[in-house]
Amino acid sequence: MNPNQRKSSKFKQVFVLSTAMLSFISFWRAASIVLCDFGSSAYYAGGIAMKSFGAAFPWFILAVMLFAGAMLAVYVESCGMFVRGGVYVVVRRAIGKVMAKMAVSALMFDFVVTGPISATSAGLYLGYLASNLFHISGADFNFPIKIFAMFFGVAVISYFWRKNIKGVGESSDTNVKIVSFVAVIAAVLFAWSLYTLWIRGFKLPPFEIHFTEEALGWAKYIDWMRPIGLLGIFMAFGHSILALSGLETMAQVYREIEDPKIKNLKKTALIVFAASFMFTGVLTFISSLIIPYEQIATRYADNLLSGLAMELHGPYAARFMLQILVVVSGGLILIGAVNTSMVGANGMLNRVAEDGILHDWFRQIHKKYGTTHRMINVIAVAQISIVLISRGDIYLLGEAYAFGVLWSLVFDTLSLIVLRFKDPGYERGWLFPLNIKIKNIYVPLGLSLVFLVLLVTAVINLVTKNVATVSGVIFSGVFFMIFQISEKLNSKKTRLYEDEPEIDEKLNLSRENDILELLPKLKKERRILVPVRNPNNLVHLKHVLAAVDDETADIIVMSAKISKIMEFGREESPIGEGDKDLFKDIILLAEKYGKTIIPLLLFSNDPFYSIMQAAASLKVDEVILGVSGTMGAEAQLERLAMTWGLLKSQGFETRPVKVKIIWQGRKLSYELN
Repeated sequence: MNPNQRKSSKFKQVFVLSTAMLSFISFWRAASIVLCDFGSSAYYAGGIAMKSFGAAFPWFILAVMLFAGAMLAVYVESCGMFVRGGVYVVVRRAIGKVMAKMAVSALMFDFVVTGPISATSAGLYLGYLASNLFHISGADFNFPIKIFAMFFGVAVISYFWRKNIKGVGESSDTNVKIVSFVAVIAAVLFAWSLYTLWIRGFKLPPFEIHFTEEALGWAKYIDWMRPIGLLGIFMAFGHSILALSGLETMAQVYREIEDPKIKNLKKTALIVFAASFMFTGVLTFISSLIIPYEQIATRYADNLLSGLAMELHGPYAARFMLQILVVVSGGLILIGAVNTSMVGANGMLNRVAEDGILHDWFRQIHKKYGTTHRMINVIAVAQISIVLISRGDIYLLGEAYAFGVLWSLVFDTLSLIVLRFKDPGYERGWLFPLNIKIKNIYVPLGLSLVFLVLLVTAVINLVTKNVATVSGVIFSGVFFMIFQISEKLNSKKTRLYEDEPEIDEKLNLSRENDILELLPKLKKERRILVPVRNPNNLVHLKHVLAAVDDETADIIVMSAKISKIMEFGREESPIGEGDKDLFKDIILLAEKYGKTIIPLLLFSNDPFYSIMQAAASLKVDEVILGVSGTMGAEAQLERLAMTWGLLKSQGFETRPVKVKIIWQGRKLSYELN
């Protein structure tokens, strides 16, 4: 390295605006993240449905998993419209902030209950395995399975409470390993089950619905709501709908999917549908073919897949080993779902906080770990309280569970229908099938059918699931009031904590002492520098993101902030709201194209000098700019060439670099030697 290069540096403070969302992942990894949440219901959905309406439960779990394909398609359309989408953004755009707050309040109930039901279910699987071990050993001990599950659930939630306070989120590598292991165990279960059915034969479960008094809820007091015919089918469908929980993870993971985003999103949805249909739907159905109904009702309702392993045809020792593997795999995916619920709930609260509907008190960061610890505390305390109140009763948790997922899906689907008419020209990457085009509007017949099924099921659930209705309405109402009050308080003040740094889920600042310290991080074959300044002039960045393969090229997006006081050796200007808004737009654009970028913010007294110095210091191959609003493209190019010559005269190590200036429909390029 030329010593003069460091000596003549005009900027020593470099801010790297990084975020995990800029590390894009393949559709396989995206599918594994969704499946770690969505697939966890395979371990408890069947048993909960059975307790509600009897032996017909496998038919309805299978139907719900088929319906999951339609809901995944709904999310493909909504994600294609909003890179950072999800229920809140879609509903706010379509029918306003008030309805969006109601939708996200219901969804928060889903996130909060996901942790307790997953942790408790994992505890039940372990408890039944422990009970089996005591039985094998001949010990005369009645193992308290539900009490164990309750304390186990509290322990798991407490563990992830601490982990999330420290800022340990999800890892796609871990999710891939968990899903791969679960897939292997599921394949063994499936193959062994087919062998068992071939040896023993089978009889299809009856399509006879027998609701318990508890499952009818308030409907038993309403004469016309008799659980027969189509009404009975919708009632049973509603008691099975909890198997859909986890779909909102699709919206969260979409922004991390690599280019081409829509194509990879559709692949993700297809993998999730196929895997969940086979794992949750088919294995639940097979369980009903192999395990006698009486055994399911008395022994295996809370650990159905574990029971399937024990009821297969073969040596007891082999079946017991498979049961252990099923419990381990179930424990991994269920415990993973606990973390996903906490990460998702925290992310959701951060999202709405950015829109000004959550008080700044919740957004205060942890002094040591830099996380929104108060949000995490609220989530964890709520989850632990739910575990203790339920006392390990998975049926009680399951009854409450469906409220949030159903109503969030109702709002999301309704909003997509409204947007077809409200914003017909809005860019959509994909449309849900079955549409009639009238002028420029695609009338959504398919979406309307899905919405009708969701709405009817949700309304019936309000009557038949009194536990879900009461708890869900109270919980959602509390959160809605918090959002309402927070929004009013935020509108009356600038910030409550003027001395506290603002939390921003999108931008994480790290400071380098010198731009040369970034060199070890640039390991790809090519390096492209893209200077940006005006958020309304990002045509050149769009061109780069569309054309450049980020597998082989480092895309460095740089903004140079003018700071005259640097000449006097004083501290550089602070990062302002304009800088944050610019980089938010840049990061959103990168997420839309699914490309990894390295965002930099430099302080300089000469933007042209800072651009070319950065190009020389980082040894880039190309510099691609947008046209200036104050000078022509040729004048820009001339100024850059003069600056390049000045750098060479100052002793900077330089190599040939291609400079391009791009604007609407035009391009000017020149090579600097």
